Amino acid sequence: MTTTTPPLSPTSTCETCPAHNAANLKMLGVDMTDWDYVVALAGNPNTGKSTVFNALTGLRQHTGNWPGKTVARAEGGFEYAEKRYKLVDLPGTYSLLSTSLDEEVARNFILFGQPDVSIVVVDATQLERNLNLALQVMEITDRVVVCLNLMDQAKRNGLVIDDRRLARDLGVPVVPTAARYRQGLPELLQAVHEVATGAVVGKPHRIQSEPPALKQAVNKLVNQLTSVFPNLPNARWVALRLLDGDERIMQAIQSGELQTLNFAETVTVN
Repeated sequence: MTTTTPPLSPTSTCETCPAHNAANLKMLGVDMTDWDYVVALAGNPNTGKSTVFNALTGLRQHTGNWPGKTVARAEGGFEYAEKRYKLVDLPGTYSLLSTSLDEEVARNFILFGQPDVSIVVVDATQLERNLNLALQVMEITDRVVVCLNLMDQAKRNGLVIDDRRLARDLGVPVVPTAARYRQGLPELLQAVHEVATGAVVGKPHRIQSEPPALKQAVNKLVNQLTSVFPNLPNARWVALRLLDGDERIMQAIQSGELQTLNFAETVTVN
């Protein structure tokens, strides 16, 4: 399958360009001391998310649970372009609507943990279904990179994806990959690095056409939320979840724990 992003030849870029210099990636395994940036890794089940995690960190197994939860988690580290990254592998989930414990953990880390970058791994052969999660993540944060994985399977299925058009439509970087063969990983690392350092600022597509009554209710809730929780990230998103009847968010507000839901404590991965 051909995509709109042709491979660059060795002469088309400088030898020190991070995107095409494999030596810029140093897999750190469980060594995550003194990291510069935190990266969340999200995605539907069976999208190759764990393959991406292993390829970047050098780890081959997941151990440990989120504090106070029975949901497995994995953390690892890598060094790239002289910066150290802590990569947090979130539970595989289809949405962030908090209808399951996996969804709650993933949602809380992206919202309250405020990672520097959120990579959303999507299956190129099931793009429409997988973009649901990507769009939900983009409602929370603009620091998103979409990893368009399983491009090898898409090729076998005769699918052609215009990744540049998709990136324009979504408003965030989109990187085609076949992680099991390490194809596209240098470009993925470069995209993550650019978002983390602020060299690239995403402008994600978000629904703006709210009815006047909904907009008024959201604004009122936002003002109330920020007066009680002044450091709350993305109060608008929290307000929308309240209006949608999110029981976990309601409980967190009533108990005063709203800003402590990120479960960001370090858990060792062997």
